[in-house]
Amino acid sequence: MEYCNDACSFISPKLLAILRYLFKMSLAVSLRRALLVLLSGAIFILTVLYWNQGGGKTQAYSEALERPHSHKDGTAFPIPVEKFWTYKCENDRCMRVSYHAGKSAKRVSFITCSMTCGYVNIWPAPTIKSLVSAQTTSFSVEIVQLEMDTPHREVRKQLQLAFDSFLKDLRQIQRLDYATSPAEMGESESSSWSSNNDMVGAATSGQRRSGGLESLLVKISVQKSGDVDFSLDNDESYQLSTITESHRLLVEIKANSFFGARHGLSTLQQLIWFDDEDHLLHTYVNSKVKDAPKFRYRGLMLDTSRHFFSVEAIKRTIMGMGLAKLNRFHWHLTDAQSFPYISRNYPELAEHGAYSESETYTEQDVREVVDFARIHGVQVIPEIDAPAHAGNGWDWGPKRGMGELAVCINQQPWSFYCGEPPCGQLNPKNNHTYLILQRLYEELLQATGPTDLFHLGGDEVNLDCWAQYFNDTDLRGLWCDFMLQAMARLKMANNGVSPKYLAVWSSALTNTKCLPNSQFTVQVWGGSTWQENYDLLDNGYNVIFSHVDAWYLDCGFGSWRSTGEAACSPYRTWQNVYKHRPWERMRLDKKRRKQVLGGEACLWTEQVDENQLDNRLWPRAGALGERLWSDPSDDHDLDIMAPEVFRRISLFRTRLVELGIKAEALFPKYCAQNPGECI
Repeated sequence: MEYCNDACSFISPKLLAILRYLFKMSLAVSLRRALLVLLSGAIFILTVLYWNQGGGKTQAYSEALERPHSHKDGTAFPIPVEKFWTYKCENDRCMRVSYHAGKSAKRVSFITCSMTCGYVNIWPAPTIKSLVSAQTTSFSVEIVQLEMDTPHREVRKQLQLAFDSFLKDLRQIQRLDYATSPAEMGESESSSWSSNNDMVGAATSGQRRSGGLESLLVKISVQKSGDVDFSLDNDESYQLSTITESHRLLVEIKANSFFGARHGLSTLQQLIWFDDEDHLLHTYVNSKVKDAPKFRYRGLMLDTSRHFFSVEAIKRTIMGMGLAKLNRFHWHLTDAQSFPYISRNYPELAEHGAYSESETYTEQDVREVVDFARIHGVQVIPEIDAPAHAGNGWDWGPKRGMGELAVCINQQPWSFYCGEPPCGQLNPKNNHTYLILQRLYEELLQATGPTDLFHLGGDEVNLDCWAQYFNDTDLRGLWCDFMLQAMARLKMANNGVSPKYLAVWSSALTNTKCLPNSQFTVQVWGGSTWQENYDLLDNGYNVIFSHVDAWYLDCGFGSWRSTGEAACSPYRTWQNVYKHRPWERMRLDKKRRKQVLGGEACLWTEQVDENQLDNRLWPRAGALGERLWSDPSDDHDLDIMAPEVFRRISLFRTRLVELGIKAEALFPKYCAQNPGECI
């Protein structure tokens, strides 16, 4: 401390000693800190070297926890890779076995085992014939091409659109729109994958192909019918065959109509699967399927009034319907809670009845849904419920000089005048009411196209509501007159032609025989044991079964209000849906069996919005698809399901998830990985 000689002369010796002591202590602390940092760094480096060089167990574990595929928007693919396990087929069951890379034979993924072990995995099960070879082959979607053989221009157009949708689904299944980390594949495989990912649409010559196939040609032949408009007389049968020669696979789909060909594409999609071991699509070298539905009407109803559902959510629902071969989307468009449809002629209905400006459907929205549904083989059947279930959307008549279009709107106590709040019922003695219905029918018919079936509603009319205004009238007769007037207005809206089938909900009115059975079809929503099931058939009506005790998918979630019943229970499981065969339980003779057009599952949405939509519908709606398409015989007890049905619906649920549909889980994943153990 020589530099301190002059300055320190002014400091007392005692103070100087203290300063020297503090300086030495600070040097010691700094030195200790530096040594501690160096020691920590050395320990970290040694730990990393140990785990990288000698930690074999940790390395194997980290390889198994590969980063999942992620979408361009950052979302992970919903089905993870399971590198821990390989599967082998024993007694038509896939057995899960631990897998150790490098020490075992080539890993077999669960889906590859499932598709090559035991029963043919098609849902719904084909009704006539289904055969597949034991040998499979692999390919990438870019080599798939279409050839059409049909003299009908409109059929050709719709087939091309359906095929484009089919290719889009295959890309989704193959994860081509998802980024893949280099850690999930070798360097050369990664390069091949990248080049494949750049190939959008049909492959061009000179590009590298992956898999065992050089080409996959889908040849679709529709010779007989040029009709692309829906009717209950559509021929939905098809035949599908695949044959492989010299690394070229030919798929032939033959049908009498576009609708049969579209179902053939849905079946073909289920004969293809993605193997996460080689990152390719796989299919059978040879296969044959011959198929046709047991019932003409295979429906699903969605209520978009109690909660609003976006067009994209509706389209996603229809996509699932196409895969399950359900063919009628019953769109319960309006109800007392809201009127979301913006009418071209009467926009006041939505202005007074919609939840908000954004929670509405335009005529163009309806057309978009209809066009999307057609290429998936699904007809859209819109319903404006009338005369009941009409709320605030109709509360503007006096302002326009049109009188009261509806009565009992928002009347209390509501339980006296309607089934659930808010109340409201159309005015059966106001001619403007019928004119508005006619214009609405015109708009919807123009948006959906020619049809032989139209739904008029007619649900839950409350006669006590009308009695306050028309107590000098036969109220049941008034109800009947209203429905006949609605039928007449529909005929006017449809250019003087009444659709062959006019659907109404079952009610006390349908038991009065005032509606002609030659024109009216009754959608039976009551219990499957109710006497009305027999009475309607005995009275000559065609019926569509939607029994509340089996096919109401909103049941089992408790009451949503403090008064009234407001709930149906218990929850309808997929087994309940699947095993419901009312035509068998009722022991119908041949004549009455012909009066059963089919069935429809219903989702009323008091307790459902877009966040729950997928898992409320799927895979239970798929169970209905097989019941109505295949109607397999069932010799098991009421609560027992065949193991192969569990296996097939589990795989069908996986296919829904692959396509972005958030289907409800059927059982613990352990049970899916170990078929048969949990049954």
